[in-house]
Amino acid sequence: MSMTDPISDMLTRIRNATTVRHDRTDVPASKMKLEIAKILKQEGFIRTFKLLEEGPQGLIRIYLKYAEDGEPVIHGLRRVSTPGRRVYRAADDLPKVQNGLGVAVVSTNRGVLTDEQARGLRVGGEVLCEVW
Repeated sequence: MSMTDPISDMLTRIRNATTVRHDRTDVPASKMKLEIAKILKQEGFIRTFKLLEEGPQGLIRIYLKYAEDGEPVIHGLRRVSTPGRRVYRAADDLPKVQNGLGVAVVSTNRGVLTDEQARGLRVGGEVLCEVW
């Protein structure tokens, strides 16, 4: 069965796992999803992730992060650009998520970056998702 929006599927799996307080979740692997997972780890939204060589394309096992009181670190995930409605922004127009408390993930010609990194490099691109 083919999936029309694999990035949205990844975000939904993370959202569902944090809602029921799971320790980890598995996502079918792709280069784009690996880059998004790297950004989530770099920004402190997840503990870590591993690439598992299972199945035809492999899996990304994402270990979720919770605060001391059991509250998830990820409060929200939102897909911005979809296959039916691509959203591109110039460097000056990149969104600030939750007044800088969140992160927008942007696919640029220099790779997948956070909104802050893209502004620093003065590059725009496709706004994939927002995390806060």
